[in-house]
Amino acid sequence: MTDVLYTPDALRQLQQNGSAVLIDVRSEEDFAKGHIPGAVNMPDIFTYLAETSESGLASLQQKFSSLFAQYGLDGSKTAVVYEDALHTRYGASCRGYWILQYLGYPKVGILDGGLRAWQASGGTLTQDVTHPAPTQFPLAINHALMATREDVFAALTNSSIKLLDNRDKVEWLGESSSPYGVDFAPRKGRIPGAVWIEWYSFMHTQDQEARFKTPEEIRALAATRNLYPDDDIIIYCFKGARAANTYVALASAGFTKLRIYMGSWNEWSRHADMPIEDGVPRASVPYRPQQG
Repeated sequence: MTDVLYTPDALRQLQQNGSAVLIDVRSEEDFAKGHIPGAVNMPDIFTYLAETSESGLASLQQKFSSLFAQYGLDGSKTAVVYEDALHTRYGASCRGYWILQYLGYPKVGILDGGLRAWQASGGTLTQDVTHPAPTQFPLAINHALMATREDVFAALTNSSIKLLDNRDKVEWLGESSSPYGVDFAPRKGRIPGAVWIEWYSFMHTQDQEARFKTPEEIRALAATRNLYPDDDIIIYCFKGARAANTYVALASAGFTKLRIYMGSWNEWSRHADMPIEDGVPRASVPYRPQQG
């Protein structure tokens, strides 16, 4: 994915041309300790919990288009998002990439390997703060990338749409409700009918760095759950970060009909009328609404 994943050298070239806005999704504290020269800090990309109601999506769109406008994203510059590494902060750099795509931003990338790859390549860090000139963000919502709670509920009775849960194993088994604590969300479990591939499985990790597997490896892994490049797939996790990491992986392998349920388990579990399955997974059985 040369048009999505930027090597440290490719990022340096963009910076030399003055055509990059580098977005650091780490916490304010970590950013202050040291970041890539010229980067701006947007921890909201990692922390924001989305709702997919009409008002919830409007809030998401307004919040992030305003933040990106403050950092000078006018459509002409390439936004490159990074975190510590691709497998840290639950895929937050990919979440930033996906949010920008959803908002319709035309030039978006991810620093391949994140901050650790930058440092391994000889890149330096700074504590200097950059203040870009605010601009008008070119908002153009790409609705095809977003799955709402209503879309997911409708998919339960539509065999042409496949659900992929890529949370950690303890969440999939209903032993924990979230990465933020066992009882952070009100219910534990999974969406009925979803298949599971833990998000780490799409990456090779070594020496605290991570790289996405090859397209061939990713397609082979997906096929073990009957997921294929032409399938209509909705990915969910807890809040859409790990799902975005998997979205980037699957897109790199030629999957073209991908949506993220941005509300994910955080939203689904808070609606008591939304069905769940918990415990040890049973045989895959299509969801059928209860009668009466």
